[in-house]
Amino acid sequence: MRRDVRCMTTDKEVRKDNMNIINKTIDLGDGRIITIETGKLAKQADGSAVVRMNDTMLLATVCAKTEVGEHVDFMPLTVDYQEKYAAMGRFPGGFFKREGRPSEHEILIARLVDRALRPLFPDNFHAEVQVMIYLISGDKNTMPDQLAALAAASALAVSDIPFGGPVSEVRVSYLDGQYVINTPMPDIERADLDLIVAATEENIMMVEGEMKEVSEQVMLGALKAAHEAIKLQCRALAELTVEAGKSQKREYCHEVNDEQLRQRIHDELYQQCYDFAKQGIANKHMREEGFSAIKQAFIEANYTEETLTDDVQFMIDRYYHDTEKEAMRDMVLNERTRLDGRQLDEIRPIWCEVDYLPSAHGSAIFTRGETQSLSTCTLGTKLDEQIIDGAVIEGTRRFLLHYNFPGFATGEVKRSGSAGRREIGHGHLAWRALKEVLPTEEECPYTIRVVSDILESNGSSSMATVCAGCLALMDAGVKIRKPVAGIAMGLISKGDKWAVLSDILGDEDHLGDMDFKVTGTRDGITACQMDIKVDGLSYDVLAKALEQARQGRLHILDKIEATIAAPREDYKSFVPRIVQITIPKDFIGAVIGKGGEVIQKLQKETGTVINIEEVGEVGVVDIASADKAGIEAALQRIKDITTVPEVGEVYNARVVSIVEFGAFLEFLPGKEGLMHISEYDWKRTDSLENLLHVGDELQVKIIAIDEKTGKLKLSRKALLPKPEGYVEEKPARRDSGSGRHEGGRGERSGRREGSADRRRR
Repeated sequence: MRRDVRCMTTDKEVRKDNMNIINKTIDLGDGRIITIETGKLAKQADGSAVVRMNDTMLLATVCAKTEVGEHVDFMPLTVDYQEKYAAMGRFPGGFFKREGRPSEHEILIARLVDRALRPLFPDNFHAEVQVMIYLISGDKNTMPDQLAALAAASALAVSDIPFGGPVSEVRVSYLDGQYVINTPMPDIERADLDLIVAATEENIMMVEGEMKEVSEQVMLGALKAAHEAIKLQCRALAELTVEAGKSQKREYCHEVNDEQLRQRIHDELYQQCYDFAKQGIANKHMREEGFSAIKQAFIEANYTEETLTDDVQFMIDRYYHDTEKEAMRDMVLNERTRLDGRQLDEIRPIWCEVDYLPSAHGSAIFTRGETQSLSTCTLGTKLDEQIIDGAVIEGTRRFLLHYNFPGFATGEVKRSGSAGRREIGHGHLAWRALKEVLPTEEECPYTIRVVSDILESNGSSSMATVCAGCLALMDAGVKIRKPVAGIAMGLISKGDKWAVLSDILGDEDHLGDMDFKVTGTRDGITACQMDIKVDGLSYDVLAKALEQARQGRLHILDKIEATIAAPREDYKSFVPRIVQITIPKDFIGAVIGKGGEVIQKLQKETGTVINIEEVGEVGVVDIASADKAGIEAALQRIKDITTVPEVGEVYNARVVSIVEFGAFLEFLPGKEGLMHISEYDWKRTDSLENLLHVGDELQVKIIAIDEKTGKLKLSRKALLPKPEGYVEEKPARRDSGSGRHEGGRGERSGRREGSADRRRR
């Protein structure tokens, strides 16, 4: 199913009401077309474009400030993505009925675009840039995430904002043994590999996705297939820039530099930084203090309080950072050792522990070097599932993973608040890594929530989350198919020298050219995330990184399995047990009751949580409680409600009311029948008033069911031994005048026989 991708460009420009509308067309094969249109919408933005595939349309705009703030030496880029509910013909949920704060789904797509664009802005361009992408039309077959970066890059292509593009992004799937570009939504779930890949015409920039334990070779093939498709899209964007007349970008001057000071800092401090880095100090804070001391000594030797102005301090910080980074990179390439003294492929010391928290359903600590995750696993019911109510994606999610990163993890004072984009992104990567090995809902009917609290961080905290989350799941007794581990790989390259680093530190992430996170089992990869910051990364280097990651993953799995070899045989005693049964669809209403009266009463009296879901022609009932007796009681009562009574069955019944001609008994919840006075005993009974009272219990047998009305006839007498010599009374003759029976009453039903007897006596 690999499809040829062709770029077709429309030669003519459409002019309408003084609009210069330009269209580009990209043919993915099999009749699938991507169109790019600019010049019609949002013309006051620095750049805007509409990208369409099938009925999915994205509007992207980009604006940049012309001035920068004082002492800004970074790229202040903001990427926002929003799905308009009208795009799918839907109303937003909630009280306000309007789009609000971005969902996690929208944040994750914004991060994909941000990571593709950010490395391509010039290093000395510091004007604030805002990219906004809206889903303005959607369909159920075309995922918008695979078009979002193309839309943003199109807006940049027709702007005068300095940018090192063009860049684009595609989805690639491995489906039925073939690579498919921009896979239709219904096929994504059954694919063995699902990746979003961003690249320029020359280099891959970003990769993120999930797999079903595929090999490293399959993943490399996917990257190559995606890059071929992206190259054609980049060529279309280059043509778009020319046709829009935006080949010449705006001039800017955001930095004030002192080249003499830059050179002096390099000449005086480079070797000091190199020699200090070569010491291989493992402690992060000691290493930071050592590098800081080199800079501080330079300042104290050359400046006084009066001459060290804010501008000078700002330039010293920037130039020293560049010198320190160069020295550390050169040391790794030349000495083939790491900042903390490790070999290139060496993993930091690991220790693990499970069942650390006595009240949690599952808990684990995973510590690798100076990175530590305390993770918990909580098992809940169907009612705890997350409801997904996005414009495009709806449904529920039974596996949740949340990642928290407090300031103390890096020894900082940081305001606490809701999860940021980084926390959401790292948590989603770990979620992808673990979800492939979870048991099915039939095997494990629980809703599962894993929470990773990062207590220390010096690189690879998302991968520590994968390892700790795996341990917590096994400690909770969740029967995962295989353990999963994660490792972050780095790269340092200069000219023809390069070094692939296993289990990178935070400093190595910052100074390196690649951050490549890989998770998987012993048999294959389950998720990955890669950001590349260097041009010209070859597939040979990627293959080396993948193989080194595999070896590191196996080492970490050894540590995990030495801590807990397999999931617990059973859940802990205080974990709610869930019993699942099916009932006929017609009985769902009876179990729920009017306004939920029956099920609410049932839950309260048995101490259980009950959930009913209609699945096809049956109702699936989940009964959850930590009390086994409560589950059994609820189970029996539901079975009673859904039981269809049959003649000959015996029940324990409760007296509901007593009338002159008998008693009405409830023998199952919501099911009543009449025990005629003649069915109480073999001997003649004139009244039940002194024999039974409301609330009394007795055993009865169903002796008849009226075929027309469905009314049930019950008998106590049928369960008693027949007296010796008993003679059945014959029915009395009917008096034509009075209409009364003069004999026995055994065959009478539904009349006031008691009153007639008293009159006769």
